[in-house]
Amino acid sequence: MPERDLPRRPGRRVFLQTAALGGTLAACAKQDGDSAADQEPNRLGKPVSDYGRRSPFEKAARKFRESKTPEASASFTPLQDCHGILTPASLHFERHHSGVPAIDPKQHRLLVHGLVERPTVFTMEDLRRMPSVSRVHFLECSGNSSGDWGPQRAPDVQRGHGLASCSEWTGVLLSLVLGELGVQREAQWVIAEGADPCKMARSLPRKKALDDVLLAYAQNGEAIRPEQGYPLRLVVPGWEGNLNVKWLHRLKLTPEPYMTKDETSKYTDLLPDGKARLFTFEMDAKSVITYPSGGQKLSGPGFHEITGLAWSGRGRIEKVEVSVDGGQTWRPAALQEPRHRMAFTRFRYPWQWEGGEAVLQSRCTDETGYTQPALEELIAVRGMNSNYHNNSIKPWKVAADGSVEAA
Repeated sequence: MPERDLPRRPGRRVFLQTAALGGTLAACAKQDGDSAADQEPNRLGKPVSDYGRRSPFEKAARKFRESKTPEASASFTPLQDCHGILTPASLHFERHHSGVPAIDPKQHRLLVHGLVERPTVFTMEDLRRMPSVSRVHFLECSGNSSGDWGPQRAPDVQRGHGLASCSEWTGVLLSLVLGELGVQREAQWVIAEGADPCKMARSLPRKKALDDVLLAYAQNGEAIRPEQGYPLRLVVPGWEGNLNVKWLHRLKLTPEPYMTKDETSKYTDLLPDGKARLFTFEMDAKSVITYPSGGQKLSGPGFHEITGLAWSGRGRIEKVEVSVDGGQTWRPAALQEPRHRMAFTRFRYPWQWEGGEAVLQSRCTDETGYTQPALEELIAVRGMNSNYHNNSIKPWKVAADGSVEAA
């Protein structure tokens, strides 16, 4: 047979098109076990709804800390299941000291008094009428990663780092409100108090209050949820979570801090010599690999993208490095833009896994030049008595079968 009469082999594009068409036809065919409704070729989907819900196939959820008093407990963000840098409001971590109050925004008031020229009571409508800003910032409980101080390390990202989340917050700058009321020279501190049953209160330095602190009433495009402080909360960028007082109803300007129970008996760092660090406001630079991480399993040797999150209470993340050999060598990771100050930064690193054991780590450096330390370096300075501000490097061990656990 002449060569021109031979049948031509289908090209790769034709093969893929044929396979796709076959898959489509198979999907449209009736399947055994399908309900009559499912077999309808022109069956309509669900109608529009009053509030969007995620797919039933998505199962990411917060884990709860076991507590004899559920109202004074916490839940953890599943960072390993999140994408990008923003945390869905429904997955934002929770930490309460006396439960979540139910507050009618029409009845809620914010009193600003003390060392100001014009003490004022604001309604929520008053605040919403003022010029607003939207900022992306992380919030992190100072007790985040506290379980990694001892020999029993947190087994996965959620339980080790899940008391941190990142959102777009909308509200009024506190500096604008205070500027309208006239801050007296003697005022050096702002005492913020919540409307929850325990009257959570913290002392905030004047300098920070007049810088970037928000009176926030919205999160990720909608009103803040009750668990996050509805209808009004403080957002204190980069500083420990407890300062970001929820259900905010009072601000008092004073010459000195109030030394409240939550800045004396708690949220202090006990040093080896018995002294305690007070007012350790800023959250130090920190990062964690979210994939591959504890509890996950690699599908097999070959290419895998290592990814994770980095953040710092001192500003923008400038560099993230990744090690796949237990810290012997470090390589720069790619940083996802845009990078916001005092917000999560997503990093990525291409990794060709050969199938052997490996220890993965990340470390970040912020715009001040501060670099995240190893746990041993942190213990050498702080000792083992502290329960807060653990920003040490988190290693993950990859076994030959692809399973991942804390190293």
